[in-house]
Formats: sequence, structure tokens, C-alpha cells
Amino acid sequence: MSHAVIIGTGSYVPDNTVTNDDLAAFVDTSDEWIFSRTGIKQRHISTGEDTSDLAYKASKRALEQAHIPASELDMIICATITPDYFMPSVACIVQHRLGASKAAAFDLAAACTGFVYALAVAASFVQSGLYRNILVVGAETLSKSVDWSDRSTCVLFGDGAGAAIISASERGNGIGTIRLASDGSRRDCLLLPALPLSNPYTRADRERNCSYISMKGQEVFKFAVRTMVDMISDIMKEAELAQEEISHVIAHQANYRIIEQAARALDMPIEKFYVNIDKYANTSAATIGIALDEMNRQGRLRPGDKIILIGFGGGMTSGAILLEWSQNIIQK
Repeated sequence: MSHAVIIGTGSYVPDNTVTNDDLAAFVDTSDEWIFSRTGIKQRHISTGEDTSDLAYKASKRALEQAHIPASELDMIICATITPDYFMPSVACIVQHRLGASKAAAFDLAAACTGFVYALAVAASFVQSGLYRNILVVGAETLSKSVDWSDRSTCVLFGDGAGAAIISASERGNGIGTIRLASDGSRRDCLLLPALPLSNPYTRADRERNCSYISMKGQEVFKFAVRTMVDMISDIMKEAELAQEEISHVIAHQANYRIIEQAARALDMPIEKFYVNIDKYANTSAATIGIALDEMNRQGRLRPGDKIILIGFGGGMTSGAILLEWSQNIIQK
């Protein structure tokens, strides 16, 4: 069986940076209020680029680092809940723009856990021997799905994309233990409505839902902390790893206090948890990919490092992957 290893990463965020003070100009909030509750200082907000644009630019950087042409891609998986269209998929748009003519392409919707779910799917295809090179990209323009008059949600989110090239290898362990879960009974904790039922046979007075993100903050917070603690513990137990053997934890960047509380509950040094929420806010399916690319390009990842990727989000979905970094990737 082939191993599924990461041979390149990439990320992209829009140029437009919006600080907490910028938001305070039109929402009843402040830099102190936002930062003390979330750890966020700024976010990147698109002024014209849609999800496929962000995904394409992150994917192109990942391909460049992997030193393979798009023509060698067998599949493209895009994790997103903010596509340009319901159809075509973001993945199909990216496939065309990259020139990946032989690649199958589809979108995957698992909210903020999307990048982890997509990596798990890609690893399964590679390990089975069916495909050799797969592009995984998490991309979101959450700014188009936020009620900018609601300070409880608009301060939390940003736009961006993170990508990775998964390839078959006979050396190195790469993507190892995988844990995926969902709990549909908590589906109303995080909502982003789609098109309402509307046809000649429905009631004319049926209320149309606005397409904005809504959230039960305290319930999401508790779910996230518990999920991180349980899944990280399960991953280490199954892989028979001691805490000291874990080099890094890359968690979904939803709230610094979630990461801090989970680290405390696990009795794990906070320094093991990579944090960049202060710069990008919550970019949903893109957060883990952006963080992984940053760490890679900063030279923080070394062959043999054991890394846990963990996500949690609407659905409610959750997932964790044990990743062994397999090679030196050029950090540029």
C-alpha cells in the first residue's frame, strides 16, 4: 500500500486587511472587546475575489512548491461552504484555471472541518492505489455570508484559502491515523441557510430565510473544547504516542480561548499549538491549510515531526489526522 504524503503547500488571503478598529467604525465593538474574547486582531476581507479565485491562487502556490505540473493531478477536492455557485463546483473552476485536464474535481462541505475531511478522502484514494497526486484546498469567502450589523458574528470571520498536494510515496508514513465524526442532533448550533423551498406548490407566505451565519456561541465553544480534548487523546492512544512525541498541533482557528482551554485540559504545553487567528480570524475550511503552509514556509516542520491536525465546525462535524512530516519541502 502506498503512503499518502504532503509534497507541497500553498495559501492565499486577499490584500485588504480589516482591523478590529476598522470594524468599530460601523459596529458597536472595540479592539479590546474582540481580542480579549477571541484572540483576533485583524482579518482579510475580499474586495472582489470570490472563493474560486482564492482557491486557485493557493493551489497554484502548492503546485509550484511540489514541483509538479497541474497536468499530473488526478483529483481536486475543494472544501468550502461559500462556493461561487452551487454548480459548477469551485473545484471544477480551479481545475479549468490550473489546466488540470485529467483531474476529477468536486467540492466537499464539512464546514470548518472541511480541510481535515478532504485530506482524509485524498489519503484514502492515494493509499488504495487508485490515484497518485491529489490537490486538496480549503477556501472560503465568509465575508459574503456574514451579517455585518451583527457584532457577535461579523468580528469572527475572514476570507482565505489553504492548499496541499497529496502524493503517493513508498517512503515515510505521511497521513496516518484518521478520526472523523459528526453529530447532526446539534445541527442548529451553526447555521448558514441555503435556498428555501419555493415552487408553485408551496405556500405563498412561506418565510424566506436570510443567508447569514448564525451561531449559538456557548454551545459551539463547549463542543469545540470537548472535541479537541477527546480526539487528540484518541489519536495519541491509537498511535501509541506519548504527549512528548507530538511536535505540533494545528487546530482550527476559531477562538484562541478554545485552543487555550483544550491545551490546559490535555495538560499539553500551549507552545505545541500553532496559532495565527490574530492575523486571519476564522476562515472556516481554510484555517488549517493556511496554518500548515505558514509553518512549512517558516521552516518549522522537519522530517519525522508528528503533527495532529484537528477541526470542528457546523454540522456539527469534527475530525483529526495524525500526520508525519516526510521530507524537506522548499520553504519559499
